[in-house]
Amino acid sequence: QLQLVESGGGLVQPGGSLRLSCAASGFTLDYYAIGWFRQAPGKEREGVSCISSSGGSTNYADSVKGRFTISRDNAKNTVYLQMNSLKPEDTAVYYCAAMETWGLCGPQYGMDYWGKGTLVTVSS
Repeated sequence: QLQLVESGGGLVQPGGSLRLSCAASGFTLDYYAIGWFRQAPGKEREGVSCISSSGGSTNYADSVKGRFTISRDNAKNTVYLQMNSLKPEDTAVYYCAAMETWGLCGPQYGMDYWGKGTLVTVSS
């Protein structure tokens, strides 16, 4: 069964850090760009960051640049999102998704696989 599983979410105070993981099972991530997306209550899902299959290219939403870092370990079939200096507005369900491409992620509707999400709550 092909699936992505996110983990690492939780409750953190403003200014704190979390590291999210996205682990694949049933397929190898070697040929997939991986994106992190998030959906806050009452808002549409938005792209946060993406990393190419090789890890050589990344991009970030303006709202997280300088605070979030995406990385991948293909040997562990896992992609990470290190989130620092968290703000209340980062509160959302975070999803990872995979797209079979040599480049960066395309639009959300083009992603091939999605995880079920992990909740991040930033609150004092």
